[in-house]
Amino acid sequence: MVLRLSGGRRLQSPPGDTARPTPSRVRLAVMNMLAADLPGASWLDLCCGSGVMGCEALQRGARRVLAVDRDRRMVATARTNLALVAGAHPSETAVEVIQQEAVRWLAQGNRTGEPFNLIYADPPYAAGLYADLAAAVRGGRWLEPDGQLLLECASANPADVPDGWILIKTKRYGTSTVLALQLA
Repeated sequence: MVLRLSGGRRLQSPPGDTARPTPSRVRLAVMNMLAADLPGASWLDLCCGSGVMGCEALQRGARRVLAVDRDRRMVATARTNLALVAGAHPSETAVEVIQQEAVRWLAQGNRTGEPFNLIYADPPYAAGLYADLAAAVRGGRWLEPDGQLLLECASANPADVPDGWILIKTKRYGTSTVLALQLA
């Protein structure tokens, strides 16, 4: 499978069939939905896979991307892809990739002191992690008060709005649905 950014840049594809990269039309729609928020954004990519969502955010002006995935092969792919895109603006961007299970990592709390304004979570659809991820984001002070948590889930079984969150937008793109949430 060839993985490309919306601008056409070719990225490294994740190895094997363990990942389900966000389809290009979903990526483009999400980036268009967030267009006003991306310049200068601080983007947290949970269950990042290939890192393509962080790459799209960087391409549209995000200044900071932190990506988290538990699979070492995904982490290696994400590092390569994010470094490639960040290399176009090395002095303006900060990129970090962490290998750890996302809920466990979030539960440690935000030690940087700098919350994110956009958090994207795309766990395996059947893993049932949405409520746990949302609770860990909320409890660890990972999100700015006016920031957004975006959950990508299966359209056939969309995630419920987690406790402590307000649904601000739902977008369906074929088999994928994205919920945009803010803290209650």
